[in-house]
Amino acid sequence: MNMQGIGKGHPHGLGKTINYDENPFIVIWEVTRACQLKCVHCRADAQLTADPRELTHEEGINLIDQIYEMDNPMLVFTGGDCMMREDLYDLADYAIKKGMRVSMTPSATANVTIEKMKRFKEVGLSRWGFSLDGPTPEIHDHFRGTPGSFDLTVEKIKYLNELEMPLQINTVISRYNYDSLEAMSKLVAELGAVMWYIFLLVPTGRGQLDACISPAEHEKVFRWLYKLSQTAPYDIKTTAAQHYRRVVLQEKMRDQLIEKGEIHYEDTITTDFASMHDGLKRAPKGVNDGNGFAFISHIGDVLPSGLLPISGGNVREKQLAEIYRHAKVFKDLRQPDNYKGKCGVCEYNKICGGSRSRTYAVTGDYMESEPFCVYIPQAMRNKQSELQV
Repeated sequence: MNMQGIGKGHPHGLGKTINYDENPFIVIWEVTRACQLKCVHCRADAQLTADPRELTHEEGINLIDQIYEMDNPMLVFTGGDCMMREDLYDLADYAIKKGMRVSMTPSATANVTIEKMKRFKEVGLSRWGFSLDGPTPEIHDHFRGTPGSFDLTVEKIKYLNELEMPLQINTVISRYNYDSLEAMSKLVAELGAVMWYIFLLVPTGRGQLDACISPAEHEKVFRWLYKLSQTAPYDIKTTAAQHYRRVVLQEKMRDQLIEKGEIHYEDTITTDFASMHDGLKRAPKGVNDGNGFAFISHIGDVLPSGLLPISGGNVREKQLAEIYRHAKVFKDLRQPDNYKGKCGVCEYNKICGGSRSRTYAVTGDYMESEPFCVYIPQAMRNKQSELQV
C-alpha cells in the first residue's frame, strides 16, 4: 500500500505530514462476516449469515465519529460481503456527509444490483472495488469457490462503467493465478479499472502456505509490476507486498543512471542502488500493518491488519485512538528498527519493513524478518565483506 491517489478534499491529500504514531492513514472496517461466496483464501473464514455480535448501527455511527476524529483517515467498508449489512447505505451516507472519503469492496453477487450502485453513487462513494482473481472463469471461480462468479463479476463491473463509477479491481496473487498475470493485466485494462490493487497471499484464515508463490517469484512479480506501471492505463497498488516499494526505488534509480549514461545496463545486476539513492532516509514512510493502518473487525476488535489476528483492544471497551496509539502490538509495529534479523537493519525498513502479517503467519512472531523477501541489506553485506577480508 502506498500514499498515492488521495482524493481531492481529503485532509491527507493537502500535503500535510501524517504522524503514524498518532493517527492512521487508512482504516478498514469489516462491517459484517456474512458472505455468500466460499473463497479458498478467505481471511475472515466468512459465513452465510451475520454474526449476532457484530457492531450495531449506533455503535457503527459512534465508530465513524471516532475514526473521523483521528485526523479523518480514509475509510473502507469490507467484509465478508459488506453489502449484506442492511444499514450500509446509511453508514456510508453519515460518513460522507462528515467529509470522509469512503470506499467499499463488496462481493460480486446477485445482491449487488444496478439500483444499489446508483444509490451509492448518489451518496458520494469515492470508489467501488471488486475482486477478480483470474482472467478466465476457470481460475477465478476456483479461487472464489463459487461457479459463475467470474461472469457475475464482469456483469457488475459493466454496471459500474455505465454509471461512470471509479472501479478498483482487487487481485490476490497466489499459486492459482501466477502464470496468468499478463492476461490478467490486459483484462483489468479492458474492464476500465482506474486501479489494480494487488494482494500477495498471506497464509491465514483459509489461505494456505503452499498456495503462496516463492520469495523469488515475489521478486519477479514486483519487477514485472514496476514495468507494467510505466505503461498501464490504471494505477497499481499493493497490499502485503511492502517490499514492492524497495523494488520500485531500486528500479527507478537504475533507470535514472542508465538514462544519464552513468551506468551500463549489464552492470545493473551487481550495483547497489540503495546506497546510491539520495535522500532515501527522507522518503515518506510506507503504510504497514499497525503503522498508518488499522483494521476493525465485525465485533469491534482493533487489529493492525485483517491479516494479522492480534487484537489491541475492542472499541466497545476503549476508544479507537487509545487502542491505536497505546496498544503494545501497534507500538511494536511502529518501530521498524526493532524488527529482528535483516528487516531490523535494512536500509529500506522505514518505507518497506516487510509484511508484518505474512511474517506472523509464517513465523508466529510479528517482529521477525519478512520470510518472502530475497533482498540482503547493505549492513549485512558489509559485515560479510569484513569477515572475508
